[in-house]
Amino acid sequence: MSELSVKHLLGIKYITESDIHLIFETADHFKEVINRSIKKVPSLRDITIANLFFENSTRTRLSFELAEKRLSADVVNFSASSSSVKKGETLVDTVNNILSMKVDMVVMRHPNPGAGVFLSRHIEANIVNAGDGTHEHPTQALLDCYSIRERLGDVSGKNVAIVGDILHSRVALSNIFALKKLGANVTVCGPKTLLPKYIEDLGVSVETDLKKTLNWCHVVNMLRVQHERMDINYFPTTREYTQQFGLNKNMLDKLDKEILVMHPGPINRGVEITSDVADCDQAIILDQVENGVAIRMAVLYLLASKIDKNEDHKL
Repeated sequence: MSELSVKHLLGIKYITESDIHLIFETADHFKEVINRSIKKVPSLRDITIANLFFENSTRTRLSFELAEKRLSADVVNFSASSSSVKKGETLVDTVNNILSMKVDMVVMRHPNPGAGVFLSRHIEANIVNAGDGTHEHPTQALLDCYSIRERLGDVSGKNVAIVGDILHSRVALSNIFALKKLGANVTVCGPKTLLPKYIEDLGVSVETDLKKTLNWCHVVNMLRVQHERMDINYFPTTREYTQQFGLNKNMLDKLDKEILVMHPGPINRGVEITSDVADCDQAIILDQVENGVAIRMAVLYLLASKIDKNEDHKL
């Protein structure tokens, strides 16, 4: 059986194109499973997975938990807001305490970039990065690319635009890495204040005109403005942002082609996209949610195959 080249999924940056294709092929199988009347398989019945969320999350956490339960894993949920982290316990101590309960895998979301990489140097358990600060969100990028592949047959050669708050978006960075590895052409579009200075070094084009971007692309991924990560005002008003970078149905109807509309969620309806766009046939936002469970099942299944069950995971 083919296997991943990595022990952890810390970011798209650290995996190969072959890894991505293997995850997609495995997800194809699990997509079929989750559409059966009996949606469970016993693949991970002797594996214990801890979900460690040091940052609020609804969709990602639910998606991972559902994926784990569909695979018959034992699941432990940990929330930092009600934990000893509040009392000053370190990340490594927190995780080692959990691992001493014989946990095999850790799914972690953390507000600090690089938290997963740091942890991987201190513990033996497999780690899945569920988002680390403004750095990466690898499973989101995988499910986004998988959704494009599902609709358009292939990602290679497609023109994909990522629009909005690129500066604060871990989704944008992971998507750029994944899309480039799969051979897509990528343009980022947004206010200059929300475009990182180094962004073109990643092999993407930069555009500040949304209409030009829409005319160019096959797929547009509309990002949420992440006010919670902003310490200054990056644009005058939300209304002005929407006028320049918000997507409405009239704009889609004026194009001489049909493009796919994506959004990683949660959607601010009326800001980055209007309700009639979010709910139209061109939007594959709910497909992304469904595919997220299959992709996360695939990632967990493939990483679990690297676990040595004779190993004691406590340091």
